Amino acid sequence: MVETIKNAVDALSNRQKEEGWFNNLRGDLFGGLTAGVVALPLALGFGVASGLENGAAAGLYGAFAVGLLAAIFGGTPSQVSGPTGPMTVVVAGLTASLTGDPKWVFAMVALSGAFQMLFGALRIGRYVHYIPYPVVSGFMSGIGVIIIILQLAQLVGHTPEKSVVSAVRHIPHHFSNIHIAPLLLGLGTIAIIYLTPRITKAVPGTLVGLIVMSLLSVVLGLDVARIGKIPEGLPSLALPEWDWSQAQLIIVPAFVLAAVGSIDSLLTSLVADAMTKTNHDSEKELFGQGLGNLFSGLIGGLPGAGATMRTVVNIKSGGRGKLSGVVHSLFLLAVLLGLGPLAGQIPLSVLAGILITVGIGIVDLEGLKYVFRVPRGDAVVMLTVLVLTVFVDLLWAVGAGMVMASLILVKRLADMDPATHSPLKDLAAHRPWIPDLEQPGEAMQDVAVVEVHGSLFFGNAGPLRRKLGRAWGDRPAKALVLHLGDVQFIDQSGAYALRDLIEELQAHGTLVLLCELKKEPREVLERLKVAPGKIPAEHVVDTAEAAVAHAVAHVRENGSASAEGEAAPCSAASSPASESA
Repeated sequence: MVETIKNAVDALSNRQKEEGWFNNLRGDLFGGLTAGVVALPLALGFGVASGLENGAAAGLYGAFAVGLLAAIFGGTPSQVSGPTGPMTVVVAGLTASLTGDPKWVFAMVALSGAFQMLFGALRIGRYVHYIPYPVVSGFMSGIGVIIIILQLAQLVGHTPEKSVVSAVRHIPHHFSNIHIAPLLLGLGTIAIIYLTPRITKAVPGTLVGLIVMSLLSVVLGLDVARIGKIPEGLPSLALPEWDWSQAQLIIVPAFVLAAVGSIDSLLTSLVADAMTKTNHDSEKELFGQGLGNLFSGLIGGLPGAGATMRTVVNIKSGGRGKLSGVVHSLFLLAVLLGLGPLAGQIPLSVLAGILITVGIGIVDLEGLKYVFRVPRGDAVVMLTVLVLTVFVDLLWAVGAGMVMASLILVKRLADMDPATHSPLKDLAAHRPWIPDLEQPGEAMQDVAVVEVHGSLFFGNAGPLRRKLGRAWGDRPAKALVLHLGDVQFIDQSGAYALRDLIEELQAHGTLVLLCELKKEPREVLERLKVAPGKIPAEHVVDTAEAAVAHAVAHVRENGSASAEGEAAPCSAASSPASESA
């Protein structure tokens, strides 16, 4: 038994050494403490913004639970996790739509964590690298706009609205009935946050603004709305009584929350990678985030994700390893155990000021600045995602953006010239792989060469077939060499377009030869019975030289069209530069 325990301790110690838990002790301690200080006002602010009755406590619970478990089990060592803007926006929307027991909101949070763990098991995390920049830009800017709009009412002393549309509709009413004290506290907080870095970077501006303006409101005895009582001590389980009708309502929102949290976390992981020159483990990161959200939901906490600002603060303060995230969470736990009464005195307008600066920081100002300089398609995608994020739904916004970006990419690829074609006689001086044929005579006029470039896929397959079909009209060449040496990929649409083109040429008596096929395109054509199949195996040639020699020999054996008095084929492409198709 003693030996077993000793082996387990040794294994844990070796794992900690491998993961670098104590390789950067001083930096991780200082980075974690600094990130915890920054996280405190944000956790409280996001908690209040969620619309939950005990939102401030829920924010702290979530910051502690997600921050701790994501740090230990996640795949980005320097990342600090906790409640974020995108996650809070989803929870606020669900809180507004779900009536009755708020424990179902936390059940949704727990279920979203389970979904994230499933995403990790399915290895979905790697696909974050394929999200186009305009989609990310529009999504993040939309989140920033939502946070700003929802905090405007609280900034001027009114109760915040539950939805963006309602908040926009009530802006005239709120700003025609401004309460001066909350407004001054909020504006003062914003000013301190932006001015503090110009004076010192040793203390986060959010913390300075939080402390200074909260103390000022207490000293002056201002009658403003405050956070109120925050439960002290460790949280307890928050499980609802089972109700299938309520359970059905949280499945889709939980999936949306899991998707948003996964995207949010992995994007932050990319930021951490760039700053620390490391590579994160996407699947492990999703598992850690999911485990954190599962536990957070069970104890009545807000959902969390990798937090960009807190991660950047951690790294700039020296944090590099998982210990920094653990220290951040332990600091928040200390707040829960002893500083709750002090946090309850924080004015809501001060938190509104903090969140407005967070919203401004999330908005991609650079992307918006150059919106009229980037390609039109990218600008349309970004603005569409932004509007859908603000007024419709986050997941729909990302989905619509991905579809639009994909269609635009396909259109751009399809518009590129997929191939060039020329008579062999016009290529002889321009292609090193044309063999030195002795006395080629008229035969070279009856041999055409088509060079296909890039990939042959559903976007350019149809145009390729139509353009090449028009190029030689009713008098195709006696022999055609399809040079596919530059083709890296062929999909089913491309293979069938190639098959149709071959059938059309063969119907006119043209000999078709394929050459220089790479491994993957060759396998696709073989599986779909195109080559060999529509083309005999002996006409699938390894080298271009051999294919041209075969084509010339075929024309000589069967007679030249020009020798018979017919017009030379491919005359429309007789210039050395060749015609693009």
